[in-house]
Amino acid sequence: MTSTPKTLRVRRDGDVLHIELNMPEQGNAVTEAMLDDLLEVLEGQEPSVRVVVLSAVGDDFCLGGDREEFAEQLRRDPGGAGIRTSGDKARRVCAALSRNPAVTVAKVRGRAVGAGFALALACDLRIGTPDATFRLPEIALGLPVAWGGLLPRLLDEVGTARVREMVLTGRPVGAREALEWSVLQRVAPEDELEAAVDAWVRPVLRRPRGGLRMTKALLEAHGTATRMADASVLDGELMAAALVAAQWGDRR
Repeated sequence: MTSTPKTLRVRRDGDVLHIELNMPEQGNAVTEAMLDDLLEVLEGQEPSVRVVVLSAVGDDFCLGGDREEFAEQLRRDPGGAGIRTSGDKARRVCAALSRNPAVTVAKVRGRAVGAGFALALACDLRIGTPDATFRLPEIALGLPVAWGGLLPRLLDEVGTARVREMVLTGRPVGAREALEWSVLQRVAPEDELEAAVDAWVRPVLRRPRGGLRMTKALLEAHGTATRMADASVLDGELMAAALVAAQWGDRR
């Protein structure tokens, strides 16, 4: 990492890298600057890191993409080029989490909406407090579920019937239901959250580096194979097309 990120808090604790989304006044909404910061941190990650813990400052994990920034990008370029660029960055960020040679852990408090849901789901291990909720409001906003490769991963890990309900109704899924659906692997009270994360981290730190890297690569390869027709490379195009269409529809 060559510069201090403006949208994140990053610290190294031995072989554990802690990344916190740090825009609480905006609900940690994902902006272009946040995507750039995440890419710089994750793609510049030192090989000695064995665990990456992703969390957030404030009451909510992440309230999704910054809609005001989307609107500004469309004002600058009505053809949607900026949206496509952001979509490509989002895909790279989520890939940097899911394909990371280190074990990635999402620590979720409060709401994880849209893009925030995608960031959490891209991690290997996911833990939440009892107030954690997950929601996909895209259809209500006139958008496809196309951010960071979320949909194929969600289908693979949660199952088609449940994902269909979540996407079509847009209803929030609470922590206990998220645990049943494997969106979360653990739920822990606020005062036990750090200890629960540490219970995952300690054994990982004892694993031989080579075996850990190879196992992570195998898990990701098998997951990708089951997803087969993963169209996440088109996420940026789909998002741009939907937003451009909505923009022209508003002018009629």
